[in-house]
Amino acid sequence: MRPLTQDFYARDTVTVARELLGAIVVSRAGGETVSGRIVETEAYLGSDDPGSHAATRGITKRNAVMYGSAGRAYVYFTYGNHHMLNFVTEPEGIAGAVLIRALEPLSGVDVMMRRRAAGRRSARPLATRELADGPGKLAAALGLTLADSGTPLDGSATLCVFEPMSSAGAVSTSGRIGLSQGHELELRFYLEGDPHVSAARLGPRALPRIRKGGRTK
Repeated sequence: MRPLTQDFYARDTVTVARELLGAIVVSRAGGETVSGRIVETEAYLGSDDPGSHAATRGITKRNAVMYGSAGRAYVYFTYGNHHMLNFVTEPEGIAGAVLIRALEPLSGVDVMMRRRAAGRRSARPLATRELADGPGKLAAALGLTLADSGTPLDGSATLCVFEPMSSAGAVSTSGRIGLSQGHELELRFYLEGDPHVSAARLGPRALPRIRKGGRTK
């Protein structure tokens, strides 16, 4: 397999999001090697995309990586307990990133199992297809943290991304998942019928339910 070059990422974000399906992600986080095949992505564009971190009045501390050189990881922390892995796209100075939403685990499954089991309340064993079938699960399985944000995807740091070994198969599209704005845009791409694709519901992010006493759940 050959690593994807910076030129691959320095293109239109939507094109990159679609063509990343089937690519192989290898992580060496914590000195342990794991890998998986990308089966689901979402494209996030510039300031005109209401669902993007670039939909601000300019470059901020949080979104600066999106405006930097292509072919780097953009990792952020959300919902108080999840890291999310994105790949920076577009020529430098233009904001763009692809959220990696789901992987098919290929190697280091035992390591992924241990990482995903940490902090889980349920004692039910995880199936392999559940290890990385969502962006928060995926980042945990790969062992990623905010320290990995901005690092290159060429293998010189924690992550390396390789071109697909063969044709990825039929690609389906839909609106994006879990957004309060911009969820209706058809910028989610996934391998049709693949069991490792996330099972998240389409549409806007659900509001938290209010318990008696004013607490949320």
